[in-house]
Amino acid sequence: MNTLSYSRREWLARAGGGFGLLALSSMLEAASNPFAPKVPMQVGGKAKSIIWIFANGGPSQVDTWDYKPELKKRDGKTLDGFDPKTGFFPGSVGPLMASPFEFKQHGQSGTWCSDLFPKTAMHVDKMCFIHSCWTGSNNHSPALFKMNTGETRMGYPCVGSWVNYGLGSESDSLPSFVVMSDPMNRGLPKGSAANWGAGFLPSIYQGTWLKPKGAPIDNLAVPASLTPQRQRAQLDLLAKLNRSALAESPIESELNARIESFELAYRMQTAAPEAFDVKGEPEHIQKLYGLNEKHCGHFAAQCLTARRMVERGVRFIQIYSGGMENQQSWDGHNDIAGNHRGFANESDQPVAALIADLEQRGLLDQTLIIWGGEFGRLPISQKSAKPGRDHNPHAFTVWMCGGGVKGGHHHGESDEIGFKAAIDKVSVHDLHATILAAAGLDHERLTFKFQGLDQKLTGVENPKVVKQVFA
Repeated sequence: MNTLSYSRREWLARAGGGFGLLALSSMLEAASNPFAPKVPMQVGGKAKSIIWIFANGGPSQVDTWDYKPELKKRDGKTLDGFDPKTGFFPGSVGPLMASPFEFKQHGQSGTWCSDLFPKTAMHVDKMCFIHSCWTGSNNHSPALFKMNTGETRMGYPCVGSWVNYGLGSESDSLPSFVVMSDPMNRGLPKGSAANWGAGFLPSIYQGTWLKPKGAPIDNLAVPASLTPQRQRAQLDLLAKLNRSALAESPIESELNARIESFELAYRMQTAAPEAFDVKGEPEHIQKLYGLNEKHCGHFAAQCLTARRMVERGVRFIQIYSGGMENQQSWDGHNDIAGNHRGFANESDQPVAALIADLEQRGLLDQTLIIWGGEFGRLPISQKSAKPGRDHNPHAFTVWMCGGGVKGGHHHGESDEIGFKAAIDKVSVHDLHATILAAAGLDHERLTFKFQGLDQKLTGVENPKVVKQVFA
């Protein structure tokens, strides 16, 4: 058959087979040039990129960043009036338990930090802590969905998708939203890809998951049978056929987005391998991150990749510390000391290096770093062979750094034992409104028409931007 006798749809199907790596044919739903960068609304900070380090499993606020000396005083005593259904294991409720970690003050701000994070603690004067966060679920999957999408049910757009939708991309050769999961055979977070899905937004805005081992994206290498000249000729012919079809049927304008998907995939085959090559970094940078250290090398590679993504205009990067089940993540039901020590040991040096590296390159002020999990942990112990802590939706700490936030600042407080958010409480929707504001986006105006309603990340509960966190 003469190649010119193929129908437009046949050509799309044939050429698309070489670009399945990105699932970018889903751009059918998007308008022409959906990657075009947009001018932010300038309502808060000045972040051009966001790196979210997600401490998957629920890190304990009272063992990390929320110092509670009262817990030490009341160690071993019963918490009067405690509802055993607050956590996930009501039959394993123990007494109040002091933190097994030592706390010391750091920086000019005098910020109290657990000895879990000796290197990150060196940067507290650049970090902004929100100690009064709370959520509505004590179960991982719905709590993960809540933290990522604002809803406890799957099927809603995540924060990264909303940021992409609102700001567009500054890279024409890499995905504008990438996700990195645990590379130590510990699995994906519960809920898996629904945590970085686009929901009812055009699916072009969903996160691109980077495989933790091997090639980060399938099919980046051009098939040996397809020469660069032949590949370029196919794309050019597709564009020509598309323009011809549009002239005959203007209502099919979504074809522009489909062709752009192929063009992006084509550009990625050149740009992505170089962008992911962390071993090409100078030796002193590899040492700074701990790239060749056994205890943290895997997380170092992800944090270093995040910095390289920011340099290349990627808008939103999410890194999951920890995998699927209990002790495979920050979910310290058993042996909170060993559990948290292990995951902090993996992430402390790489996170501290990321902050320092972005700062020395002049990128920290335009990059927002977020650290936190889906909920906190109870100040009481959970009975087990080695004491742990159960889930606590009533209080947890999130910190931010860069992107125009106020360094050395502490917003809100939990009560004297870290059980419940007590002063200047911050809901998940408040937190989302604040993250959007850091990127210059107004959460009230960032909407998408779906099912006859102007949908928002922050819902209809009248959330507030935490303006105090901005410098």
